[in-house]
Amino acid sequence: MSADPIAEQPTDEPGDTITDAELARGIVDGDEASLATAYRRWAPLVQALARRSLGDPREAEDVTQQVFLAVWRGARGYRPERGPVAAWLVGITRRKIADALSARTRRTELVGAAGALLALADDSRARPEASLDRVVVRHELAKLPTPQRRVLHLAFYEDLTQTQIAQRTGWPLGTVKSHSRRGMHQLRDCLRPVAEV
Repeated sequence: MSADPIAEQPTDEPGDTITDAELARGIVDGDEASLATAYRRWAPLVQALARRSLGDPREAEDVTQQVFLAVWRGARGYRPERGPVAAWLVGITRRKIADALSARTRRTELVGAAGALLALADDSRARPEASLDRVVVRHELAKLPTPQRRVLHLAFYEDLTQTQIAQRTGWPLGTVKSHSRRGMHQLRDCLRPVAEV
């Protein structure tokens, strides 16, 4: 089996006439053509549910990919006696949407915590140590791996959203989110001892 069975399938749609039950059997048996047919058949539904819940088309695309990856990896978990394939997909979609919303909340909390730690506003007249804080933050940023440093720089100094960063860098949104999360964790861990002094 290839790493990305959906991307390697031909664009014609010969399998679209098979029943849902036959399609489910094919997916459970590891048939890539069945997965590609399932994707064509149900990806619009999955993406519509994700877009409605998340309000972000790029996040909805990510969720759609995660759903079909979960279908591929967990196909043997499908039980036809519990309901049709579409209901199984909707269940997976709801879990992936919940995961995306939780991740969004964690990112918001991390950004808020970083904003409090960074205190990059120009309040040096009110707080002479603010200049020192900026120097320390820039020094710690410089220690981060290049992708993480670039994402955080674009987020904090250029005020770009993660979606805008993905567009600017050409990286997938999930990659940008991972770099942001790892960078924020490393930065927080490095700056925490400084803040406690």
